[in-house]
Amino acid sequence: MKLLAALLVFFTWISEIQAQAYPSKPIRIICSFPVGGIADIYGRIIAGKLQESWGQPIIVDNRTGAGGVIAAEAGAKAAPDGYTLVIGSIGTHAVNPTLFSKLPYDPVKDFAPISLMLEAEGLLVVHPSVQAQNVAELIALAKKQPLTFASAGMGSASHLAGELFKSMAKVEMTHVPYKGNVPAITDLLAGQTSMLFATMPTVLPHAKAGKLRALATIGDSRAAATPELPTVGESLKGFEVSNWIALFAPAGTPPEIVRRWNAEVIRIMQSPEIQARLPNEGAKFSPQTPEQFAAFVKSEIAKWAPVVKASGAKVD
Repeated sequence: MKLLAALLVFFTWISEIQAQAYPSKPIRIICSFPVGGIADIYGRIIAGKLQESWGQPIIVDNRTGAGGVIAAEAGAKAAPDGYTLVIGSIGTHAVNPTLFSKLPYDPVKDFAPISLMLEAEGLLVVHPSVQAQNVAELIALAKKQPLTFASAGMGSASHLAGELFKSMAKVEMTHVPYKGNVPAITDLLAGQTSMLFATMPTVLPHAKAGKLRALATIGDSRAAATPELPTVGESLKGFEVSNWIALFAPAGTPPEIVRRWNAEVIRIMQSPEIQARLPNEGAKFSPQTPEQFAAFVKSEIAKWAPVVKASGAKVD
């Protein structure tokens, strides 16, 4: 017992020494999203701010493909020393565990959650021909006649939002998957589908132009950019979709380094500069401790597992 206690003290001491010297060399942030996307943009903002204050290069390494699996696997297998982090998402850490029959990483055991980076605000939009002015009318209409909902593809956030809506509203709607948001929006504009759950920047301009009708936001609260719009949850209690991106470290990363990154992300994202910018980009930031964020990830896995199973989406 004395030997065990001595070892624990020793390793705690080593961890603290590592954290005090950190960072002493370049840091790499693996991003599961392409260059120019909102995850990449804010990953580079955080990297740039910390590079200035820490005096060490921080490189964003974009590794896209396979629904984020490539990036997440690389992050999970990296050395747990704080010099490799990964930007994950609702897809990599909440949806993929059920969507993929074989996943080369465990979203809980293989990572040390650091912090949410941002949540992309979403909208429920319909084609103007759909005779519904609000969510309650849309549900009533779906119970009377066939409706279709478009998505960016099987297992995408827009697909699962539609499946969650179907389940909670107890309606039947036909899913029409596309290869990305652009073709899904194009066909919705043409009236080929009835509705779509999408990120705000991609559809809000069309709604403002009268080409689509925005019925509600899909988060847990009204969006700063569209305060006049109710949430879906105001009519369909409990409905909430958080299309989030976040920062993770490999499991085993010293807790002091995790807490330091958490504090810095919160400081940067809560700065007046960023807070003024987020609403214009259809996004928001909700600060959480690493422990709170870890609990959030587990709750998201539990939430989306039955939705993915019910949707029939599967990647072998």
